[in-house]
Amino acid sequence: MNNFSKEVMHVGEMASGAALTVPVYRIKGDSDAPSVYIQANMHGAEVQGNAVIFQLLELLKNIDIKGNITLVPYANPVACNHKNGEYTLGRFDPITGVNWNRMYHFDESIIKPFVRDSIGKDDATIEANFKQLMIEKIEQKLEHNIFGLTTGQRIAYQLQRLAHQADLVLDLHTGPISSKHLYCPEYAQESAQYFDIPHTLLIPNEFGGALDEATFCPWWYLQEAFTELGIKFSISSKALNKESFTVELGSQEQIDLDVALDDAKSILAYLQYKGVIAAPEYQPQVMTRYGCYLKDYKAYYSPMGGMVDYLAEFGKPLAAGEPLARILRMDNYHFGTDDETENGGPLHYLSLDHEVLPILHFASASVNQGTELYKVFTNFFEL
Repeated sequence: MNNFSKEVMHVGEMASGAALTVPVYRIKGDSDAPSVYIQANMHGAEVQGNAVIFQLLELLKNIDIKGNITLVPYANPVACNHKNGEYTLGRFDPITGVNWNRMYHFDESIIKPFVRDSIGKDDATIEANFKQLMIEKIEQKLEHNIFGLTTGQRIAYQLQRLAHQADLVLDLHTGPISSKHLYCPEYAQESAQYFDIPHTLLIPNEFGGALDEATFCPWWYLQEAFTELGIKFSISSKALNKESFTVELGSQEQIDLDVALDDAKSILAYLQYKGVIAAPEYQPQVMTRYGCYLKDYKAYYSPMGGMVDYLAEFGKPLAAGEPLARILRMDNYHFGTDDETENGGPLHYLSLDHEVLPILHFASASVNQGTELYKVFTNFFEL
């Protein structure tokens, strides 16, 4: 494709002086349609997104592309290579202990001064100026921080600089052992139905350090500041069209190219809806989609240590009292006696007193007391 380019972005250096690099693929659209930024593998074990980006690149060869598309696999070269035996770690920076996906930047104090300077300007000018301001703030952090940056911040800020140039942002992740689910800003709920993803977490417009929040919260705060002055400015309007999602593609430590092809088609259905591509053959599947507000997304911690047999099916409502899992405690087994009451016996069934929708569970069968065993939707509803 004449409109295709690739570059290698230098994001840091190792102790040996070897460069830490990230590949960046760009496809230039032929109109002023919304632009999109897609990245994968910020966490080391979450590798399926790389396969999805491969399948997207393959499919995009034969699609009429309207908006600019930037795709970044292997977004975090440190995490990708952080191995311990046969396992990839790479969820937390091994030096600082901070989650790699909690190092992005947003400074709310820039909003009100910008709004005061923007009164009377048209939406297109405000959009262009605000986008430029966010990029400049990131560049200041990268290039003019006299005390320096951590490895994770340096990587995150360079990725964020790319993301701020786009209108739509998709950050591809996976869970430990997980169903497919979508983190979606509350104001963008309508867009969730255009992904072939059955479970949607509706997240508030609050910044907690993740990429999706770092790219949609500034626009939301900007809208709120204009609203306080009685000025209409809508990030969800066709003219602005700002949305960001974390797309959870299933389980970590594995890729499946066939499933990745389905996931790529799901993303293309969303991009078709948003006008980034002109490919009406890509449409969302008809399925039951469940939603849950983030405040109702609950972690269930193991009440005891042991070996876990995970029983609950993902995506299937689990009735109150039905077992999530059972824990085997061989230290409580008593051979040759009918008395299994001491310490509760070897098998312990775990259940909840209200209906839930299981979304993911811990990757290992061996757990300590207090391990985050399951994450579940409560008070869920059909979208």
